[in-house]
Order: sequence, then structure tokens, then C-alpha cells
Amino acid sequence: MMQVIVLGAGVAGLTCALELANRGVAVEVRERAHALGAHSCSWFAGGMLAPWCELEHAEPIVARLGEVSLRWWRQHLPQVNNQGSLVVAHGRDSAELQRLARRTGNFQWLDARAIAELEPQLQGRFDSGLWFEQEAHLDPRQTLQTLLEQLRSAQVEVRFDCDAPLPKDAVVVDCTGLAARSSLPELRGVKGEMVLLRAPDIHLQRPIRLLHQRLPVYVVPRDDHVFMVGATMIESDDQRRVSVRSLLELLSAVYALHPAFAEAEVLETGTQVRPAYPDNLPRITRKAGRWFINGLFRHGFLLAPALAIHMARVLLEGADHEDIA
Repeated sequence: MMQVIVLGAGVAGLTCALELANRGVAVEVRERAHALGAHSCSWFAGGMLAPWCELEHAEPIVARLGEVSLRWWRQHLPQVNNQGSLVVAHGRDSAELQRLARRTGNFQWLDARAIAELEPQLQGRFDSGLWFEQEAHLDPRQTLQTLLEQLRSAQVEVRFDCDAPLPKDAVVVDCTGLAARSSLPELRGVKGEMVLLRAPDIHLQRPIRLLHQRLPVYVVPRDDHVFMVGATMIESDDQRRVSVRSLLELLSAVYALHPAFAEAEVLETGTQVRPAYPDNLPRITRKAGRWFINGLFRHGFLLAPALAIHMARVLLEGADHEDIA
């Protein structure tokens, strides 16, 4: 029987391990960090499963793979929120809304009345918007824990704080992100920053993207009136805490979405550096006797299951690792 060791317990590693285990492969997951989410960019993700929204900046392959992943998440994760995504812009930024509409598809134009019906607390704030009804979102931290529990139920050993030598006869799939840069020198770091807010007076059912020429922002609802706010993409390997400039911009943007956020409680700020190739597209590669799944950029939860499915096909069916489209 094939034995596979997956390195890394972020979303790429856990989905890859689960897909292989569900196909009858003997899998072990090894993670150098001491606990789930420690030092992982997956822990600070937005969790939006928005293949069509991402076409604002991404290539069509991201949407195609994202659709595959969306189906996978709905099959494997009971807590996926299937309320879609809403994209809005203030009047001065209406051209950004038109630009997104030209780049993407699978949406409905909404007028002010329809927006208010969908999200009552946005009544009177926006004249038009785009509703991506078939998109979804999830809570990344809950999701990582659920994946871990599913792996353990499948008798997959997940070892934390582990840097043990690898068995010579094992197939190794490296999902360690920037930690693999010594083997994948093309990788670069793209810093993302976020803030978690608790706003008891705000009720939103789905992720809201507020378009802006300089700093578009997304607000993702979680349980207990908690909202994740993010948007920044900074070409940097600096993993220090969120800068004052970024925090001010994020909070200003969310206040522009709804002024009631002015009374929100700041629960947490966070930052991590995401791995990206020069073209910002993911790759499955083979080097020095091991496989690598890497370069997911800002699309970790959106792309990880699709890459896991293809990695399983490569190992079990002889599929071409480069043909992930």
C-alpha cells in the first residue's frame, strides 16, 4: 500500500490528506508548529468561497478550480454558509462595480431596494450592487478544526511539533507554503492583514465586498456578531503585526460600509505572509523526490480542495501534475 506523508497542517495539507485518506491511502500529516493554526496563514484567512468575485483580479483558472473546491467543501463541511456574496460600491466608485461586472459572471445586478431586501442594514446606503448567489463562505478556524477531526476519525495520524526524519519509501507531499522556498526559489511572500471585530448592532448574512480604487475591503460575518475585515496585499515577507496605516485603512473602510462599526470591539489583529509564484497561480511540482503543492496566494481555502483532488489523481491515476486546469 502507498504511504504518503503530508507536510504542513494548513488548509492545503489537511485537505490533501483527507482526500487521499478518503481514497484509501495510508496518510500521515506532520506539522512543525506546536498546534493547529500556529504560524499558519490559513488561520488568518477570510474563508470566502467566491470563485466569481475573485475574477476581479484573478485569472479564469482560479474561478474554474474554485468551482471544484466549492463543491468539495459543500460535500465535506456541514457548516458552509451558502448565502452568496454581495459586492457594493459608493457612488464615486461605481466604475469599479462596472469593471468587475465586465470581468466576471454568475451574478445578478441589484438596485437599492433589492440590496435592502438582501441585507436590511444596508438600506439606503448603496444604489446598486452585484449578488453572487452561488458563492459561499466558512470560518477558517472552525474549518481547520473540523478537517483535523475528520482526519482523526479516518485514523490519520496528525503529528504536531514534528521534524522527524522522513521514511525513505514514503511519498512526500509538501504543503508548507513559504517554508518550502529553499526548494522553490520562485516563491515570494505577499503579506495580508486582518482585524476581527465584534459589532452587536450589525447583522449581515453574507460577505460584503466594498469596492474602492485604492483599498477594496471585505467584511465576512462569523458567529456571535464577529466580523473579519481584510483586504491588504503587500509585497513583503515581514510577518510582524499589522501596521498603523493598514489598520486605519481597514477600519475606515468598514466604517464607510456602515457607521455602526464605529462602536465595534476590536478583538484581534493579525497578519501572515502568503506564498505566491510570479504569476500568482498555484502549482503542483516535483523536486528532489517530493511533491509540492504551493503558490495558493490569497486563494487558500478557495483552491486547496481542487489541488488536493488533482494531487490524488496524480498519485493514484497517473494524471499530469501540470494539468490542473
